[in-house]
Amino acid sequence: MATTKPTEQDNATCTAVVGELAPDFELPSVPGPTTKLSDYRGKKVVLYFYPKDNTSGCTVEAIAFENNLKKLQEAGYCVLGISRDSISSHEKFKQKANLSFPLLSDADETVCKAYGVLKQKNMYGKTYMGIERSTFLIDENGILEKEYRKVKAKSHVDDLMSDLTE
Repeated sequence: MATTKPTEQDNATCTAVVGELAPDFELPSVPGPTTKLSDYRGKKVVLYFYPKDNTSGCTVEAIAFENNLKKLQEAGYCVLGISRDSISSHEKFKQKANLSFPLLSDADETVCKAYGVLKQKNMYGKTYMGIERSTFLIDENGILEKEYRKVKAKSHVDDLMSDLTE
């Protein structure tokens, strides 16, 4: 998969560039109170952005991450999920889907913009800005190693696991 910097038209505020230091952040999280990316230095991170808690595709993807969490941890990775949903929504989603990894709330879209995941979407003839399902691999030193954009909820985690075991 290509790992190029998004263009200005993709997201004018994107600062995430493969091969460079991943944009740091501190967000409210479940479990809380907050999660900072820089606190994960010394560990590899799978940082994934998803559109909305408790929707079919996002649930499928989250459960796939949970089902592969032990393998990811054995490979040295931590998993962090980010959406624009509230902490209350994350708590319900985490409980309903039985997730054990942190979910972070980016309600003001600061981190979404830094990683260039906000895209124009179209549903039922209405155009709106939403999160494009995306995943970023960050190494132990905080360097963005790889990005996966426009991923499919059903197959993404299997594709990611194949890449990590090659």
